[in-house]
Amino acid sequence: MDNNNQKEVISVRTIAGQVFGFINKIWSIRFIRFLFVGGINTAFGYLIFSVLILLQIHYSIASLLATILGVIFNYFTTGRIVFDNSDPKLLVKFFGVYGITYLINLIFLLIFDSFQINMLIAGAILIFPLAILSYFLNKIFVFSLV
Repeated sequence: MDNNNQKEVISVRTIAGQVFGFINKIWSIRFIRFLFVGGINTAFGYLIFSVLILLQIHYSIASLLATILGVIFNYFTTGRIVFDNSDPKLLVKFFGVYGITYLINLIFLLIFDSFQINMLIAGAILIFPLAILSYFLNKIFVFSLV
């Protein structure tokens, strides 16, 4: 290998090392992990909700089923990836947090419905505020010792 090729290889390794270092630094921030995992969890829950709405299931039932299935999925991803704890004893508290967010979601869906706003749009509007609420409720009440 000539000198120019060696410099290029070293330069690529240096840049790759810096990029991976930056990614690791960002990934070490719990809230960043929460946002990433939350995106996956949100897509999963909203997909279920949307399919049920498109199947003409009432929004309260669609939201309940999406919440139940989403909580089970979310527990493992949030517990393991965000809070590094998937102790089964915490599952009851985790369900409690999502019970609270479900009720708040349902209240706002009812309000949107009274204004005849499309439930797909209403569900999308509620995603971010409920995600932030669930992060803080999980941090305080479920994974507070982590």
